[in-house]
Amino acid sequence: MRSNSPSDDTPRESFGFFADLPRLQKTGDTFDAARYRSAPGDWMLVVTDIVDSTIAIANGQYKTVNFVAAMAIAALKNLCAPTPLPFLFGGDGSVVLFPPQHADAARRALARVRGFAAREHGLVLRAGVATVATLRRFGSDVLVGRFEPSPGNSFGVFLGGGVAMLEAAVRGRGDPALAALVAIPTELDDGLPVDLAGLSCRWNPLRSGRGKMVALIIHGAADPGAEHAAVMRMAGADGHGDAVQPVRAATLGIGWPPKGLLLEARASRQGRPLWLAVLRVLAETLLARVIFAIGRPVGGFDPDRYISETATNTDFSKHDETVGFVIDCPVDCVTKIKAYLDRRLEAGALRYGMNVSDTALMTCLVTSPTASLHVHFVDGGDGGYTAAARTMKALARAAVAGGT
Repeated sequence: MRSNSPSDDTPRESFGFFADLPRLQKTGDTFDAARYRSAPGDWMLVVTDIVDSTIAIANGQYKTVNFVAAMAIAALKNLCAPTPLPFLFGGDGSVVLFPPQHADAARRALARVRGFAAREHGLVLRAGVATVATLRRFGSDVLVGRFEPSPGNSFGVFLGGGVAMLEAAVRGRGDPALAALVAIPTELDDGLPVDLAGLSCRWNPLRSGRGKMVALIIHGAADPGAEHAAVMRMAGADGHGDAVQPVRAATLGIGWPPKGLLLEARASRQGRPLWLAVLRVLAETLLARVIFAIGRPVGGFDPDRYISETATNTDFSKHDETVGFVIDCPVDCVTKIKAYLDRRLEAGALRYGMNVSDTALMTCLVTSPTASLHVHFVDGGDGGYTAAARTMKALARAAVAGGT
């Protein structure tokens, strides 16, 4: 019988590790620690983070920041296919866990992604990778849950402190010895294209249908599930939370040409001239717009079913002591939520950051639209998670100053 003990770092056949985990269909399920399992010690954890993402967002590069943040997920998912991987999107960075047989190829792919981000988008992407066993030696574990809102479309949620530890090392704030171990050499970037197939951002910004789109980060709560449930109630969620979901049929719309045209063209050109990639994306998106306008199945693609699945297959960010989510919320409810979280902050029960916008943004990773295999990463508009994180830090500083 396979052991899930944190000390079990013996290499083993772990192909089915993530696929074998209990399926968590609702966001509320992700708060049940009993449904998480210790990751195999030989699997490798990746954390990426965009340097000065706040400045990029201030310069209007919202979609670019989200797109670059998702590139590591796309690259590693394509590299390791068909092995299912746990991954998490954080607005200006990502987390991915992958099996050891891809270690060398993954480091090279991450180096290429980092170089691509700098050359094509002028963004500095930090990246680090460590085995789970290494993180355990440094004092943290990696426990994984499988959030799967529909069959075959999985995201990772994490406990144990390993993600936060690696994130700190990547940002230069952790143990210097660990930072040295997780570094990815620059010379691994040979300038060749990386496989980012399926990564796109063709939907228009999601405009709030209830008032405002709210990006929230809650950190350090003793019972994060209770805090999440309290916020959802105040936002006016129905029994399944559908009313507050930022992605709904009413908020989805496709413009032409798409606002993310050049992002997708650059990511998909694979060394070919950019203008050819632009023409391909223009043709594909024009065809998609026509099909959605007609509203009838074409060649195995059902536009109504795809829209319904898109509303379901959206991510939920949870790792260690941090929960992040985006909700569509009436303006009066935003005020109530902020007042509630301010009280909890003053009581020392949690830290939080909030960003309020008229819109949310969505970046997509589509494996097969006809086979219902597609996942979607949502962030708030006008900075979203990045702006919320900045607010959280400012509130924390103010709380410390007020207590001195």
